[in-house]
Amino acid sequence: MAGHTQNEITIAAPLELVWDMTNDVANWPRLFSEYASAEILSVEGNKTTFRLTMHPDENGTVWSWVSERETDRDARTVKARRVETGPFAYMNIRWRYEKVREGTRMEWTQDFEMKPEAPVDDDWMTDNINRNSKVQLALIRDRIEKAAAEQGAAPGLTD
Repeated sequence: MAGHTQNEITIAAPLELVWDMTNDVANWPRLFSEYASAEILSVEGNKTTFRLTMHPDENGTVWSWVSERETDRDARTVKARRVETGPFAYMNIRWRYEKVREGTRMEWTQDFEMKPEAPVDDDWMTDNINRNSKVQLALIRDRIEKAAAEQGAAPGLTD
């Protein structure tokens, strides 16, 4: 069995600003509430390899892993995967961006499978990712919309 999630949000900001802010991995700790740090390990063309470290969980455990992401600005997509998978057999994430009248629609699709020895199963992780994605997407929306307002950037379609 495997897990699959798909979550999206519309951000009242131009696609270029949404793209730039959400693909600036080094600044993710200021964009997401769950990350304590993001360390860029290497950049090769459109591929970035980085280490994310979360804030301690309710048990005081600090989770950290290495991921890589490859951006395709023309296609408005990003493909990412965990290199250090931890409790996951694999974790693949696809980000998709679309200009809409209200601004930019951003969608996250996550496909994964938990290792048999993981402390939780695929169903638990699916529910957890869906709950947390809604929180993080709303936070990202609010922070990008604030930046857009400060820049006087108009949200929606202009063509």
